[in-house]
Amino acid sequence: MQAVLSSTDQLALPAELRHQDNIQAGDKFEIQRIHAGEYVLKRRTKTVNNVGLVDLLLSCPEKGWFEPIEPESTDTL
Repeated sequence: MQAVLSSTDQLALPAELRHQDNIQAGDKFEIQRIHAGEYVLKRRTKTVNNVGLVDLLLSCPEKGWFEPIEPESTDTL
């Protein structure tokens, strides 16, 4: 695949790669220069703090894992 450097010095990843790897705007990458004309581009992994609420809930243990607790009242204190 080819990519072209824009007049604003930006390099866009081809759409096919973005779709295959679910690359979104704002994702971060590290670029390493191997030698003149050869580079390695690595996607930085997202931290747990970047996980959305839905993803967090979907990663919870299976249903029935949590035990309900009885509500407590301050009247008995």
